[in-house]
Amino acid sequence: MTAPRQLIVEADGGSRGNPGPAGYGAVVLDALDAGTLAEVAEYIGVATNNVAEYRGLIAGLEAVKELFPDTPVQVRVRMDSKLVVEQMSGRWKIKHPGMKPLAAQAARILPASAVTYEWIPRERNKHADRLANEAMDAGGRGERWAPESSTADLETPRTPALPEPPSGPPGDAVAGAAKVRAAMAAARPAAAGPAPVTPQVGWASAPDLGAPATFLLLRHGETALTPEKRFSGSGGSDPELSPTGRHQAVCAAEAFAARGTVQEIVSSPLRRCRETAAVVAESLGLEVRVEDGLRETDFGAWEGLTFAEVRERHGLDLTAWLGSAEAAPTGGGESFAEVAERVSATRDRLISRYAGRTVLLVTHVTPIKTLVRLALGAPPESLFRMELLPASLSTVAYYADGNASLRLLNDTSHLRQADG
Repeated sequence: MTAPRQLIVEADGGSRGNPGPAGYGAVVLDALDAGTLAEVAEYIGVATNNVAEYRGLIAGLEAVKELFPDTPVQVRVRMDSKLVVEQMSGRWKIKHPGMKPLAAQAARILPASAVTYEWIPRERNKHADRLANEAMDAGGRGERWAPESSTADLETPRTPALPEPPSGPPGDAVAGAAKVRAAMAAARPAAAGPAPVTPQVGWASAPDLGAPATFLLLRHGETALTPEKRFSGSGGSDPELSPTGRHQAVCAAEAFAARGTVQEIVSSPLRRCRETAAVVAESLGLEVRVEDGLRETDFGAWEGLTFAEVRERHGLDLTAWLGSAEAAPTGGGESFAEVAERVSATRDRLISRYAGRTVLLVTHVTPIKTLVRLALGAPPESLFRMELLPASLSTVAYYADGNASLRLLNDTSHLRQADG
């Protein structure tokens, strides 16, 4: 039996804002001589540190599988993310719904018996860290990271835990890394080469990316809580549409029927959205698919309260929530950062499922604002600077190169036309 090839994967990810512009880096090393076998890095748009760390792990393991598709391997993963190492080792439970699919994806790449995980200090993970920062820098310039332009290996000293090459002149490791980068660049398809991160929609020079996945984002109609401006999320009561809300749903259905562009309907599991979606679906003759990731924020102890009541009862928590995307509502609610992870994972699944199609997503204020914010690359505080009225329509298109285009925000013309 052939002895497994001994490999090391060092992976890292970062987010400048958490969530903010994010990227990952990973390097595959020969465990015997510490030689670089592959480098991967990518700017992934707006994400959290944890998402970027997991994406780095996935990329590193996939690079191993691509390098040795038919060879037994034994991989030691080294990361400075205690969260990822402990969760993938099975010692920590994965509680956050946004992390579960990423962990599952990583676990499927190689047999569990072929991978072990080791936490290392950040200073011993400089190679992957530099790759992640190179990817984020490239994304900030509107470019894609390219292996042939990387200097991560050249600038990163060998960690004490890795043996130096037993023979050969000092320049061999550098030359080997350069050869790897050149080979990777030569093997890369032309379509994967440097390309602008910002969309070029409407320009004559823009590449033909095909039809985008277009999400029509419809906020549900009014409930009894809406006019009173009470916190109404996924952790409290599940109110039904009011008579006004049902009328708004009918108006929206008539508008979508007149346009004839909706091909699929996906709804939050909460009652107010399912009722709104059902009215539209009946008008269009379509089925409604329920997607849990489109649910509203869990506002914890604030559910059913007005803003003034929350300020009076939970003033310090409210101030923290207004000032940080990481702060959660009193009583175990969801932070905006947690919602962003959940919504972005849902977005990615739906983009993959509905590539090239026009889909109506019936959801809530925070998920819609989050999708808009992520499409624009805007900071978390932008959530407080958008207005979304009941039954309003917003539209985001997602292209094959990973770019997004905001086409419409808070449109209520269908309601005015119906009332007029």
